[in-house]
Amino acid sequence: MPLAPGTKLGPYEIQSPLGAGGMGEVYLARDTRLERTVAVKILPDHLATSPEAQERFEREARSISSLSHPNICHLYDVGHEGSTRFLVMEYLQGESLAQRLAKGPLPLEQLLRVGAEIADGLERAHKSGVVHRDLKPGNIMLTKSGAKLLDFGLAKSAVTGVRAGPASGVTATYAPTAATKITQAGTVIGTFQYMAPEQIEGKEVDARSDIFAYGAVLYEMATGRCAFEGKSQISVASAILEREPEPITSILPAAPPALDHVIRGCLAKDPDARWQSAGDIARQLRWISSGGSQVALPATARTRRNLLHWLGWAFAAIMFAVVGFVQHNRTVPPIIRFSSPPPTDTNFFFDGDFGGPPVISPDGTQIVFAARSATAPSLYVQQLSSGTTTRLDGTDDASFPFWSPDGKFIAFFSNGKLERIPLSGGAVKVIADALTGRGGAWGKDNIIVFASDYRVALLKVDANGGTPVPATKLDTSLHSTHRWPNFLPDGKHFLFLATNHGSGTDEKNGIYLGQVGDTSSKFIVQSDAQAIFANGYLLHHIGGRLVAHRFDPGSGTLSGGPQTVAEGEDLDPGTWHSTFSASSNGILVYQGGSGRHGFNLVLTDRKGKLLKPVAENISFHGGEVSPDGKRLVMAEGDPRQEIWVYGLDNGSRTPLTFEDGANNNMPSWSPDGRRVVFQMASVGNVANSAVLRSVLANGGGDAQTVLSLKSADGSPSFSFWPQYTRDGKYLVFNQ
Repeated sequence: MPLAPGTKLGPYEIQSPLGAGGMGEVYLARDTRLERTVAVKILPDHLATSPEAQERFEREARSISSLSHPNICHLYDVGHEGSTRFLVMEYLQGESLAQRLAKGPLPLEQLLRVGAEIADGLERAHKSGVVHRDLKPGNIMLTKSGAKLLDFGLAKSAVTGVRAGPASGVTATYAPTAATKITQAGTVIGTFQYMAPEQIEGKEVDARSDIFAYGAVLYEMATGRCAFEGKSQISVASAILEREPEPITSILPAAPPALDHVIRGCLAKDPDARWQSAGDIARQLRWISSGGSQVALPATARTRRNLLHWLGWAFAAIMFAVVGFVQHNRTVPPIIRFSSPPPTDTNFFFDGDFGGPPVISPDGTQIVFAARSATAPSLYVQQLSSGTTTRLDGTDDASFPFWSPDGKFIAFFSNGKLERIPLSGGAVKVIADALTGRGGAWGKDNIIVFASDYRVALLKVDANGGTPVPATKLDTSLHSTHRWPNFLPDGKHFLFLATNHGSGTDEKNGIYLGQVGDTSSKFIVQSDAQAIFANGYLLHHIGGRLVAHRFDPGSGTLSGGPQTVAEGEDLDPGTWHSTFSASSNGILVYQGGSGRHGFNLVLTDRKGKLLKPVAENISFHGGEVSPDGKRLVMAEGDPRQEIWVYGLDNGSRTPLTFEDGANNNMPSWSPDGRRVVFQMASVGNVANSAVLRSVLANGGGDAQTVLSLKSADGSPSFSFWPQYTRDGKYLVFNQ
């Protein structure tokens, strides 16, 4: 019999019934000790002696007791009074989602907010090893403080391997049980519309089964109708197993296509093809809410074999895409792109000898990058879930950051040192000397492999500091630099770029495999920038493309051909660094467009007023205006640069260099404007050299060598950035 008002269950005094279902009765009660209102759930009389019902009741108590989250109903107490077993839970004022849906679909803004809150609660349950198994609108309460998940009576541990058959009834919620949509011979089977295919088939369920149910709930929130409908249990089961629901965009043409993409990712028949994390879904919904819904996603996705599962993220006019890799045949949603500005009063600072390109954390949740203010560049960390950006104090003039394996520290180069800083903030610790750092990698055994300068082999050092020792051996007959290391999952082997300052096309310039404790290395693939291993793929830049190869880290071998990830992905040829990064779980961030290619040059007055265009869509590598202000000399080209003079007054374009086998850059004017001095770097040989040359600015005659120096040991030497003194008597340069 129902409990009468005034009935005592321990210190809890029953006041009135709240709801009842096949597996429980819920009452409003008062906690006489703490003077607070609570909800008390009991087993009804007809189930009080059932071992199965008692076990399910205790399972719910165990499940809820392990969860603490603002989007999950709190469990306060468990007890029994005589033969009456009861749970004491947080009393929630509001209405169930089922009651709300009886009035029609939710407005988009509310749907996205409530949907993200439900996903947050689900994520917390899954991380605690709890699978709900009965997610439906009746088990979700809408309160002033947000959505709350209820009723874990059918929950199971995600690690127990329990097989789950169809539910035989509906467990109670705080709200009176809504009228169910399907009945057969008087038996309530209302949860069937939200069951995953594997649950209907009696197979083992896991968190992805909850994600399917969540997708069905989200579909109903958007459309006001069930994703799978029928007149009987069999017809509903058949719809779930065999049919796809009608796209929400065909029911609601104004609905964001991105929302349809999220829902379809939940309702995939194959668990492997679904979203794998409720937290990822929450982040997607918040992204749509922030404006990402304007992205025009086609409702029908394309399919590729062993390619990429595309997600989305971006920064500023410099675009990023975030990519998740898949290793199964499945529907592949298209790329999603959107933009976000740099931190206030800063500009991104990705390229150059002291740049700070973006690097995603090992777990794929945040990005560290450099941005430059009016004073100096610093490192910033952006949370991908919220978009919140934080400056790391103590990182002035930092360059080329990289993460510790646990994501708690960031290492970087600054003022001739390799340093590290806690992500949470704190003192900067010097690890080792590094005159001109060219990348580092932090392994699982707290070993850092790094390039301390731009013309050296790699070193290794303890992350707490110490004396560095060689990690690789530089073969000067092939290469002049080792740089940009990246550890493989075993924490012992690492990838790195070996290339030659004098040869940008040699077939042995590319990615090598090294090992901690052994300075020898193995050639893997030709490349013109760094490589990263993520989720079974080796990613690197070659020929203007970011490509992915299947890669076996155990044997160090590639399989299959390269698959293009992005065209036109940015490359800084001066440092052989491409602007991309990948997390260990397969999330890729890359800079679309280019920092140096595709420039449009324009002439303005000193107030910024546009006077005329000079050149369009060129690969620009620096230049200088002539002393009389009528001409521009610049280095242009990719991958090899040549020197050109542009007439700013008449639009003329004059080539000054076209010498085979040379890379010409760093041009500068003589004071009288008659000659141009520049650096010529040899290409296609291993006798690395860079000499200074001079040529007539009108293009007449051959270039002449001005300076060609050798080091003390007789090896060729490099000279950079030549400049005439104002009187034209001397040439100043960097050696």
